[in-house]
Amino acid sequence: MNDKTGGEPAAIQRSFTPREKPGTLYLVATPIGNLEDMTFRAIRTLREVDLIAAEDTRQTRKLLTHFEIQNRLVSHHEHNEQASAPELVRLLIEGRNIALVSDAGMPAISDPGTELVAASIAQGIPVVPIPGANAALSALVISGLPTDRFLFLGFPPRDRKSLIRLLDGVENETATLIFYESPHRLKKTLAVVAERWGGRGIAIVRELTKRYEEAVRGTVQACLDYVEDNPPSGMLYCGRRETNIS
Repeated sequence: MNDKTGGEPAAIQRSFTPREKPGTLYLVATPIGNLEDMTFRAIRTLREVDLIAAEDTRQTRKLLTHFEIQNRLVSHHEHNEQASAPELVRLLIEGRNIALVSDAGMPAISDPGTELVAASIAQGIPVVPIPGANAALSALVISGLPTDRFLFLGFPPRDRKSLIRLLDGVENETATLIFYESPHRLKKTLAVVAERWGGRGIAIVRELTKRYEEAVRGTVQACLDYVEDNPPSGMLYCGRRETNIS
């Protein structure tokens, strides 16, 4: 939209215009389980940048070693992001190219990176995505639920009152809902959801791209019954307002 009445003009990013400064911030997707999902472009980018900022340097070092990538690695996670982001922005302004990676999947999606991206954009630094594996979309497309419209809600609140408040807010939402949830909290969260939406269609997906990849499909209540008998490891879930899975 063009505001003819005044205000700041639109900021234009031309990602690949040759320049010496500033550098570029690359958001590099990494495998969510299967190392074969690493893209050629991601490998090349990690080799060519001046610096790699990682959520967990130990985890990322394993990935780099596997692909024979030798590059400087620094820590950038949720506990140091406020202190780390300004230093990374300073290096970018000086002309360094930096790759941001999370432990798995796309950075800044329920992972550190949002503050760094915003700070970089504010300084006119190009931010370039290097696409790859993503758990939420991978789960959605195999869920059997409608994919024409969906809403990603990240990790639900831990306390019951806040979770109920969230469910109230999306009570009439017709899009497929996508949540992340940790294995040790799944049963508790599903129990609260089942109280409200026990007959709705849902899919619980775990261990994506790994040897024990599994999708559990049914009503919320049926999936809760399964989880009670079969405690899961890593997972996320997708739910739909309708009572059937189609």
